[in-house]
This record gives sequence, structure tokens and C-alpha cells, in this order.
Amino acid sequence: MAPRKSSYQVSATPVTIFAHLLVVAVTVLLLVWLVDKREGLAFKSDNQLKIFNLHPLLMIIGFVLIGGEAVMAYKTIPGTRRAQKTVHWLLHLIALLAGVIGIYAVFKFHHESGIPNMYTLHSWLGMITICLYGLQWLLAFFSYVFPGAEMSARGSFLPWHSFFGLVIFFLAICTAETGLVQKFIFLGLFRDQEALIVNFTGLLILLFGISVGLTVVLPTT
Repeated sequence: MAPRKSSYQVSATPVTIFAHLLVVAVTVLLLVWLVDKREGLAFKSDNQLKIFNLHPLLMIIGFVLIGGEAVMAYKTIPGTRRAQKTVHWLLHLIALLAGVIGIYAVFKFHHESGIPNMYTLHSWLGMITICLYGLQWLLAFFSYVFPGAEMSARGSFLPWHSFFGLVIFFLAICTAETGLVQKFIFLGLFRDQEALIVNFTGLLILLFGISVGLTVVLPTT
């Protein structure tokens, strides 16, 4: 009698739950850092640091975390495929808008503080990521939402859409990590509470990126 084969396949469900918990943890850490340790938040202020703080807030919570939730929508949203697609599309739109406003905030901060733009690896990665994200969203809109798209074109584009979507998402993770490292160095942090907050935020963002990637490859049940 042939031995019974054991299945070691893991469901995406516990991974998505873990990812949601990471979203909460990163959000709490980021708000504690920006509000309690870093002057607070404002679109208009005599204290330009408050304007800058909108940048990590919008890019991490709005762009990275909501973008990751959009990637996981097909595994986390109950209901029809159409409902999942709608949530996926809307969350990506929110992430894109948050990213654009976040970039505007940092350019505004640089302009008012007399700091040059686009001279670091972080800024290069960020601009590449937001441009690719916008292009990906437009292509997806005309391929899957716009009523004139042909079914054959949708089917042939889907693998590339999924692949480049993950690539762009991980680019966003890399950009966030380099931004945190850059800010850590600029602030001259060493071994204090603020340094721990920044480092743990970076670690949790990395874990979130890994979790989102796993939900894509793991089955729902």
C-alpha cells in the first residue's frame, strides 16, 4: 500500500490576518513617531517639519499599507469577483492619490526650507515607483474597468499586470525603507526611544511586504 502523501500547503488566511495586524502596528508606531516625537502634522505651518511629516505619513500609510491591502483584496474581501475587483481598484486609486499628495508635501517642504530636490537614492526610487504605479493603474483601468477592452486582451495582460504590480509594490517597500534610513541618519539618531521606533517601523514594513507577497502565491483555503 502506497504511503499517504502529506500536504504542507498553507492557506493565505492566517497570513492576511498577520498582515492586517502589521498594518495596525505600523500605523500606531508611525503616528507616535510623527506626532509625539517629531513636531506633529500640518499642510501649512511656520514649522516646516510639520509639513515634511505628512510625507512619511501619506507614503507609508496611504501608499504602502493601503497599496498592500489592495494587492490582498482578492484574498481578503468576501463576495463576488466583481466586488473584489472594485475594492482592489479603489484601494489602488486611494494609494496613488496619497502617494501624489505625499510627494507634493515633501517638495513643498524642500521649497520652503531651501533644500534641493531629487538628489538621493530614496528620492529617485520614490519618483520611479510613483510613476510606474500611476502607469500600472491607468493600464489596468483601460484593460479591466473601461468597457471597451476586449476579453482576449484582458486575459493576455493579466499575468503581466500581476507581476509588475508586485514589482512596483516591492519598489514601494524599498523606497520606504531607504527613506527611514535616510531620516534616521539626518536626525542623528543613535540608541534612544525614537531610534527604536524608526527601526521597528522599518522591520514591520518589511514583514508586511513579505506577508503581502505570500498572500499572492498562497491559496485562499
